[in-house]
Amino acid sequence: MTAKFSVVATGGTFDEIHLGHLAILTKAFEMGDKVVIGVTSDEYAANEQRKGRLTHRYEKRVTNLRRAIRENFGKVTYEISKLTTPYGPTVLTGKVKALVVSRETASVGSEINKIRARKGINALAIIIVEMIKAEDGARISSSRIRTGEIDSMGRVLKGA
Repeated sequence: MTAKFSVVATGGTFDEIHLGHLAILTKAFEMGDKVVIGVTSDEYAANEQRKGRLTHRYEKRVTNLRRAIRENFGKVTYEISKLTTPYGPTVLTGKVKALVVSRETASVGSEINKIRARKGINALAIIIVEMIKAEDGARISSSRIRTGEIDSMGRVLKGA
């Protein structure tokens, strides 16, 4: 299958890599020849996190993400960009052509396109990936994994 876009972006905190992250990355790698993956800085994540502290610092999150990409996708073309805002490199140039987001973060795509329009940059195609649910029907999230409620595959842990 040939990718639809030369450069696709996606982003997240990637504290506990889980099936939801893999679904977004799968779609990004399907849609782009190259994928720019924004990973929130520790400072930005601390300001934005409302559901508990991060388990891993930025460098460890990037290392874990690179390992997950290697193990799940093999040899793909990507780069990691440190996010200090919700927008990252998507508002700096027109190189990024599409943004892969979850249903939960889709509104960020609209904000990015408004900023791009003000700068005279063409709008991004917004590709929405539905949230992945755990076996209990609630969404899989790093915060649920951190609290021991579920594992990274969405299995409910005993006693949770």
